[in-house]
Amino acid sequence: MNHPPIAAFPFGAVPAILYGADSPHVWLYLHGKLGRKEEAESFAQLVCPSGSQVLSIDLPEHGERCSDKSFAPWDAVPELENLLTLAQSRWDHISLRATSLGAWFSLLAFAGRPLEQALLVSPVVDMEALITNMMQYAHVTEEQLHRAGEIPTDLGETLSWPYLCWVREHPLHWHGRTQVLYGDQDALTSRTMIERFRQESGAH
Repeated sequence: MNHPPIAAFPFGAVPAILYGADSPHVWLYLHGKLGRKEEAESFAQLVCPSGSQVLSIDLPEHGERCSDKSFAPWDAVPELENLLTLAQSRWDHISLRATSLGAWFSLLAFAGRPLEQALLVSPVVDMEALITNMMQYAHVTEEQLHRAGEIPTDLGETLSWPYLCWVREHPLHWHGRTQVLYGDQDALTSRTMIERFRQESGAH
């Protein structure tokens, strides 16, 4: 297996690594929940030999990061917007490889901005439906969540009224050259959700 060159990459206080020799083309790699930037290595081994680089970061509360920011869209999305701006200052061709919640953050942050292509693995594409499904499973009404603010569930997740409100205020609008790898037994995103996303975004 080829092991591309690897180096630390300056992105403020955010731990970031860059795989591959100098190139005009870069893939931004975003991990999902419980992931870390080093997961990008196997992907880099595939794309770097063909002349691309791979830039991967630790999302908030993951990898080398402690509690400087929260793993929530109001912190992660602006950070990714800044990441793309930085990438545009260095590379001519930018693509995306993202997983699960990292994919959802990326789709929000990069909507309407120039990417050559996006490869998404098990992406969260309808966070509002995901939250309301969790509420139904936990037998929590919107009124109860509104009053409480936050309610822990047996799934190990905490339902949050501010999070639900943020999601509703920031709907997903994504179009572009997109490929999705989706498993039929995906516990977070139903086939109905992924089909709706496919139809609305033109993804394959």
